[in-house]
Amino acid sequence: MPPVDAAPAPTPPAPSAGVVVIGRNEGSRLLAVLRELQQQPRPLLYVDSGSTDGSADNVQALGITVLRLDPSRPFSAARARNEGAQALLQQQPDLAYLQFLDGDCFMAPGWLDAAESALRADPQCALVLGHQSEQHPQASIYNLLFALEWRSASGPLTNFGHLIGNMMVRRSVFEALGGFRPEVIAGEDSEFGVRVGLAGHGARKLDVPMALHDANVHHFSQWWRRAVRAGHAIGQRAQLHAAGPLRDCAKERRSTWFWGLMSLALVLAAPATKGLSLLLLLLAGCLTLGWRIAKFRLGVGDNQREARLYAAFTVLGKYANGLGLLKYHFNHMRGRVRIIEYK
Repeated sequence: MPPVDAAPAPTPPAPSAGVVVIGRNEGSRLLAVLRELQQQPRPLLYVDSGSTDGSADNVQALGITVLRLDPSRPFSAARARNEGAQALLQQQPDLAYLQFLDGDCFMAPGWLDAAESALRADPQCALVLGHQSEQHPQASIYNLLFALEWRSASGPLTNFGHLIGNMMVRRSVFEALGGFRPEVIAGEDSEFGVRVGLAGHGARKLDVPMALHDANVHHFSQWWRRAVRAGHAIGQRAQLHAAGPLRDCAKERRSTWFWGLMSLALVLAAPATKGLSLLLLLLAGCLTLGWRIAKFRLGVGDNQREARLYAAFTVLGKYANGLGLLKYHFNHMRGRVRIIEYK
């Protein structure tokens, strides 16, 4: 009998998602993140925003494509993701989905498959994210605050403030919306989610582990700068969308103006009131706002210690948020955008 030719091995399907990792002075952990990603069969590109620690050269030595952003234009996470997506799609024009990952985060095993499956199953859904956890929550109270911040329920997103930079996005929607707004220097992920919702698309948090975050925040000054950054984000998102149908950040802006600036006024009034204004601040902030926040956090699963810690820093953060909100309006009047770093 003549030999029977063996059936040709099936051609593996082309990857439907590519990964864009962004970073700035992330150090050795960035290389660990990228080495893990190299084990997954997905196109991969790293975007560097002016690192001075040799990150770009070290990543290139791993054989990974590196895009170095032009320093003549302001850096922002939004700009990095946009230019990274454009460069990756030039190399891989058939990609259907884009996975964005921050350089201080490890991708959870199985996440890419789960995210692709969810987007394929629901053509109306434009983006998905999963659960993010903190790598070293007990290393500092600030790391623990990050861990608490990541906690949110899975399901359809109705509050785009729960969006984070790590997400998988449908490529067609990303391009139709023009990607992230480069001028939004904080909260750009949530702002993008608002535009996804306004365009009639869905967004969902899957009940699947997505990423392990390495905050590495050990000093109050780092936490404070991040809270100032959050206030800037509230101001910019509210300027863009508070008057729209989703009322994005309208409530947060009112709260920041009231609590942050009222608290600042009471502190400044302390000499004239012989300290009575500070007593009023304690009663209003700690016993009213703090109690409400702690009660809410207990309802989402925090224990007593976690709820009290979260409430205390949220109240304290109102001062920093207020400064950030003022900073946004100052920058807006001057037409200036500048990255706000906290690490």
